[in-house]
This record gives sequence, C-alpha cells and structure tokens, in this order.
Amino acid sequence: MFKGALPGFRDFYPQELAERAFIMRTWRDVARRYAFVEYDGPPLEPLELYTRKSGEEIVGQLYNFVDKGDREVALRPEMTPTVARMVAVRANALRKPVRWFSMPQLFRYERQQKGRLREHYQLNVDLLGEADVAADAELLACAVDIVRASGLTSNDVVARVSDRRILQAILESLGVPPSALAGVYGIIDKLERTPVAVSAEKLTALDVPAEAIERIVTIANVDFAEVQSRVTSGAAATQVEEFGRYMRYVAALLGGDESWLRLDLSIVRGLAYYTGIVFEVFDRSGEFRAIAGGGRYDTLLASLGGAGMPALGFGMGDVVLGELLRAKGLLTPAPAGSDIWLAGTEHDPLERVMREAARLRADDRSVEYALRPQSLSRQKKAAQASGAREFVTLSNDDGRNG
Repeated sequence: MFKGALPGFRDFYPQELAERAFIMRTWRDVARRYAFVEYDGPPLEPLELYTRKSGEEIVGQLYNFVDKGDREVALRPEMTPTVARMVAVRANALRKPVRWFSMPQLFRYERQQKGRLREHYQLNVDLLGEADVAADAELLACAVDIVRASGLTSNDVVARVSDRRILQAILESLGVPPSALAGVYGIIDKLERTPVAVSAEKLTALDVPAEAIERIVTIANVDFAEVQSRVTSGAAATQVEEFGRYMRYVAALLGGDESWLRLDLSIVRGLAYYTGIVFEVFDRSGEFRAIAGGGRYDTLLASLGGAGMPALGFGMGDVVLGELLRAKGLLTPAPAGSDIWLAGTEHDPLERVMREAARLRADDRSVEYALRPQSLSRQKKAAQASGAREFVTLSNDDGRNG
C-alpha cells in the first residue's frame, strides 16, 4: 500500500504546483527586472564543497553518500557554494559585476517544523564583483520588490538590516572583551528565541561587564542615531557612514519608501560566512520564520579556492513565503482549466473534433474534449468540472459551409 511522501518532502498535485509556479513566476519576473540572468547547477556536488565552507559538522544536516565512483557527494543544501564554484572557474571571462539568479530545489536532513522542510525551492540572487554598498542596496531592493510584487505591503513585512562590523564596534564600545566576541555573537543570534534571564546569565559567564549586558539583550532596539554617537572614529566610523548611504540607496530604489526598512543589530546570520551588511525579511506579526535572508560574503570565493572577489547574495524559500501569502489570501495562481472545451454531438465522428482541436492548438489555444462520444449535457458538466473558460460546440451542419 503506497503512503504519502517521505517526511519533510512534498507531493505537488496540480493545485500545489500552480501555487509554486505563481511564486516562481514572481521571483523570475522581478529578478529579470533587476537585470539578473538565470543559471543553474547540478543537484549533486562534492561533499567537500560544503565542509570547506561550514566545517565537518554540516555533514549531519546533509543527504550525503559515496557514489559508484567512490566519491563523497551530497545533494545540495544551498546554492551559494555552487555559484561561487561556477564563478571561480570562469572568473576572468565573466563580465563584472556578475548578476545571476537561480531557483534550485535544495535538500537538508533536519527536523521538520513549521516553515522548514527537508526539501524546498529557493530563489538565490547573487551579485559578484562589486564592493560598493550600492550593490548591497540593489540586492535588498530586489528582495523587497519581490514581496511587494507578491501583494504584500510594508504593513505586512519588514526588512531588518545590520552590519557585523558595526555590531562589533558597538560591542567593543560597551566593554565586551575581544575573547568573548564570538560567544556574544552566538547569544545575540538567539535573543528572540531565548528568555532574557537566560541570555543575561550566558553573557555573565563570558565576563561581559554587567552594565553592558542590559544593552546587549536589547541590542535590537539600538537606532542609527545611537550607532553614530557610539562609533565616531577609526574604520568602524567609515562603515557607519557607508551604512547610512546604504539605507538611503535602498529607500531611493524603493521609490523613497523607507517603511520597509529597520536597523536591527540582532541580525547576525552566521558570522563565519558573512563579512559586512546582512539582512533578513520577516512578517511583522512574528508568526513565521524569516522569508528571506542574505548579505555580503566577500571572502567566500577565496576560501573555496577561487580568486578573491567581492560578493553578496540572498535566498528566499518557497515554504515560508507560501505560508504567508496563503494566510493573507494572496496565493492566487492562474486557473488550471483549458481555454476551450470543444464539444461535438454524439453523432459527430471523433476525428472531426480532433481536427478542430488540432487547428485551435496550433493557434496556441489550450483545448480539451471528450475522448469518447457523449451527450452535450454530459460534456457541459465535464467542462464545468474541468474549469474550462469556454464551451464551444461544433456546427451541426455537414461542414461544407465552413
């Protein structure tokens, strides 16, 4: 007896596939408006591609095996290492900046929960070869425009933006010892999911000064004015100026609308991976996981053995976005029915119906008809059930009049 799909995997019946196609059509349309071009890579990659980036501990989250050529391989859990590998191979020949997007199916062996499955489709948008914050602004504007094109507004969604270098400068200004920074980053990354008292206890264990702990557990409330007042010298001050320019650029790309954006220094996103500005897009209700996330990863290509090149990108999965759009009544795929249900009488030869269907299909019309002789009333019921937009009957003359 066949059962459902494996845990964490999905069957896409026609309705579910139409919903996925609706999301992916929006992804593709907006990415192309931003002049990103589509690419793809193999679903199977060398295991080393992921362990070099994330360490051996990543193996527990992968679908990996040894293939018949005795190679250690894994189904891709993310796309960024693939795009880094592909760009590194042709780095000298590619026009800069590289503006690519893809919509791969990804696989991760992890616990299934709300908004997270063991497979999903994900839009990946990457921009490589440009170091200025104008590139960061272009990337975030693209992500926001996608949720906007999906029917969501800034009342529904917010982009929370941060910069690891500014966060480090703020922590240093609060007296956090350098030896504790890595641990503090990990605590900040989990602030939303951890009771304040527990976070404070962990910070105390890292020898963080008591007067700094209260500000760290509320780091998400630090506004840009406080950042400017605390970071006034050195390289970090330049980064603060760049971040202010970044925020202005994003607003300009969104038609002057700043309501989509909020500074939030609690956005960390794995500091071993990202090197500068990062962001996550959330629903304002806080009911769902992050809709999208990304940032700058300037050192990744070099770490994977390629030429050093500034780079940044973001991912947006279909699972959380689909859940949010469904909750808002915005997941409205196009009807799946044919353009025309073509009906002949019970006495018409089936070949006559087929010839007319062929003519209409050659004219790019979607046509369905009964595959065996039926009464017109029965065909009308079948047409209604199919969702066909028009019911067309053949003329009841002998065809000599056209």
